[in-house]
Amino acid sequence: MRITRIHIAAGLMMGLLLTGAAWAADQPMSQTPYAHGDDAKLPSGVIGVSLQVGAERIGDPSVLYVGMVHPEGPAHQAGLRHGDEIMTVDGTAVSGKSYEQVVKMIRGESGTIVKLGIKGDGGTRELSITRMAGDKLSKGPTGSHGSSNK
Repeated sequence: MRITRIHIAAGLMMGLLLTGAAWAADQPMSQTPYAHGDDAKLPSGVIGVSLQVGAERIGDPSVLYVGMVHPEGPAHQAGLRHGDEIMTVDGTAVSGKSYEQVVKMIRGESGTIVKLGIKGDGGTRELSITRMAGDKLSKGPTGSHGSSNK
């Protein structure tokens, strides 16, 4: 699926609203700036991504896109890319689920595998990604936003 201007605009609007939540979704609790309520119950195993919510038009069902892939994370190694649409998690469709529900589906115990059904430029595919401890991902110049000063 090509990302259009509408996708970008919707992603930017939702990104502004969810910036903290998107970053926090895949961070270990010790580094989540605004942890509250159920966040403390999330497992610490992560795959190194942040998600964006987007839609073709206002009123259309929302979809979850990969907003960022940590360059040292297992999702990057498995081939997950910016702009890929998350279709399923462990065989369960994510359509109709909230952002928080999908985050809970993706997170898990470190060392366990999560299977993501992805739709991207290359068509649909399934990726098996082994979760890692969130505190193992670097937080420096190549940290959570994937920019590198190297």
